[in-house]
Amino acid sequence: MICWRRLRDWNDAGVWQQLHEVLLGKLRATGQLDMSRAVIDGSHIRALKGGPEPVRARSIVASLARNTTSSPTRAASPSPRA
Repeated sequence: MICWRRLRDWNDAGVWQQLHEVLLGKLRATGQLDMSRAVIDGSHIRALKGGPEPVRARSIVASLARNTTSSPTRAASPSPRA
């Protein structure tokens, strides 16, 4: 529990962001940061303004399909043999 609290507190205090910035600064200063292979991914960042509202999935509970493996239908007649 102590570890969890410390991680939470460090996150809230911005320690991880500062650590990331310091590391990037040191890598840049020594020429060890190769941005030609960097990828920007915005899939984890919420659009605060102008982003589309997420579409709610429609429920299918009210319209369940019939179970075709055990439906009460008449047995098929045998096909005529040629």
